[in-house]
Amino acid sequence: MIETKPHTAPRMRSWLFAPGDSEKKCQKAIGSEADIALLDLEDSVMPQNKAAARQQVAAALSAASDTQRVWVRINPLSTADAIADLAAIMPGEPGGVFVPKAEGAADITMLHDYLTALEAANGLPQKSTRIAALVTETAAAMYRTGEYAGDYRGKERLAAMSWGAEDLSSELGAREQRGSDGEYAATYELARSLCLIGAVAAGATPIETVQPEFRDLETLERRARAVRASGFRGMLAIHPAQVDPINTAFTATQEELDRARAIVRAFEDNPGAGTVALDGQMLDRPHLSLARRMLAENEDQGR
Repeated sequence: MIETKPHTAPRMRSWLFAPGDSEKKCQKAIGSEADIALLDLEDSVMPQNKAAARQQVAAALSAASDTQRVWVRINPLSTADAIADLAAIMPGEPGGVFVPKAEGAADITMLHDYLTALEAANGLPQKSTRIAALVTETAAAMYRTGEYAGDYRGKERLAAMSWGAEDLSSELGAREQRGSDGEYAATYELARSLCLIGAVAAGATPIETVQPEFRDLETLERRARAVRASGFRGMLAIHPAQVDPINTAFTATQEELDRARAIVRAFEDNPGAGTVALDGQMLDRPHLSLARRMLAENEDQGR
């Protein structure tokens, strides 16, 4: 068994889906500016095309120069397709596996055990394959978003958590997800909040769901900035045109970085102080923690 040597995690601002049965779209996603190219074997692939899609995704992984930013969404773990997906893609050493319809920590442990066996079988470093989970796609899943923060086998693989409205609304029998103002109804805002809180508690990166209206880039960027302000670190994309607005929205501006440095300096100039005044605003320790986190995240990118 090869020693555990985790790869450096890629940035996770933008996750661009591409249907696994389309060679052209897979290559376009891999060649895009998306932080993560997310090759899909689930919803975008018809049942009769699943086998061909696995072969296509395996070939795309083999040809990719950097597979750490190429992840694969498999089929739900409750289906036989999931095992077939994993067996096909793991020889290509994907950076991670995106699991849909996750219903708690037990699903992460199950996937971890599969990955452990397949990493060993393919000569890959143990625990090198990360996991992202869609955690609100069923009614049962909504009650279990707090489980991901617990102590369970495979937790160290869990890198990101996202949420979804489409599958949840289908299960609920809901005819509408949004109101006349375009905002999500209370049930789906709850799903978003549970994902955010659960991800932060688990030490995973919270990722906002897709915007189906892929041509409305102005609304996309406005929404991306709003969810970033609430704590999300990235967003799923369904079209290459969405990548740049998402990357821009989830990248700290120079003004934000300068403000963060000023906050840190203000506390350094007043050692032991619980609060400091800066530009007419009273700041306390949570402001310092946020500033330090922003600077640490951007130091990794040389900013």
